[in-house]
Amino acid sequence: MEDPGFWDNNDKAQASIQESNELKFWLEPAEDLKQRFEDAVFLLPEAQKTGDDDFVAQLEAELEAVDKELAELEIRKMLSGELDNKNCFLSINAGAGGTESCDWALMLMRMYERWATKKGWKVEMIDQLDGDVAGIKNVTLKFTGPFAYGYSKAEKGVHRLVRISPFDSNAKRHTSFASVDITPEIADDIDIEVKPDEIKTDTFRASGAGGQHVNKTDSAVRMTHIPTGIVVSCQSQRSQIQNRETCLKLLKSKLYEKEVEAREKSLKSIQGEQKDIAWGSQIRNYVFQPYTLVKDTRTKHETGNIQAVMDGDLDEFVNAYLKEFS
Repeated sequence: MEDPGFWDNNDKAQASIQESNELKFWLEPAEDLKQRFEDAVFLLPEAQKTGDDDFVAQLEAELEAVDKELAELEIRKMLSGELDNKNCFLSINAGAGGTESCDWALMLMRMYERWATKKGWKVEMIDQLDGDVAGIKNVTLKFTGPFAYGYSKAEKGVHRLVRISPFDSNAKRHTSFASVDITPEIADDIDIEVKPDEIKTDTFRASGAGGQHVNKTDSAVRMTHIPTGIVVSCQSQRSQIQNRETCLKLLKSKLYEKEVEAREKSLKSIQGEQKDIAWGSQIRNYVFQPYTLVKDTRTKHETGNIQAVMDGDLDEFVNAYLKEFS
């Protein structure tokens, strides 16, 4: 990067910078933890010898903190898949159940927005279709940040809610479902061929926030990939051209993910892999009444603090998944 001709090829330079940042992402935390551990271990015997209880307590707390951060770094090390370091699109679709399921989809959207914000990722709304009465029928968010797909893939599947419905005047318990899909964002250097005659494109008027513009022009775009039946849509941009570009990128990302998953599935079958996670299966239960419990059906990890989970505290569930299935 210090070479005088480094910027002669901008694309190559950007790729080198990204590679450098990815290496720093691993090396700098590891070197920092190593130094902190060595410093604490060096000072602890002397602190114990002099009877400085406060300093001993500080050093022991530092060692506990190092141990916790090391465990998190080991989780990150599991994210070594071809797609794990990519940004991603997170889509939520309300299941059968009308208003109740639409409200559940909205609750999940808020949960994931808060989780992504806590991880320092940028959150962008790509597409949203509101429910007829309340909530949302479906939504697509884009997460931009280190290993967004690697962490988010743990959330792919069906999420089940049990609660007393605020929409039921008889205060009966209802069960609602919503599905979550995660798609990695592919880089421009990955070539995915999509033939124009394989795409059906529809335009329509955008809904939701955006002022007068969204109500006057057919700026929103929906693309259907005829061979696979994959459908993507975007209404987040002001112009139809920008929404077409975003749609095409999302479509290519889904096609690339499909190709990578097919390769991995084939490799697992060759290796005799027995462990199979069905993406469309129910992965987690959220119970609000008569007791509070969030339980993952794959890892059996659970917590009674359902409010913390809905506020975006998902790392324990994600880490449990990565430990078991990475």
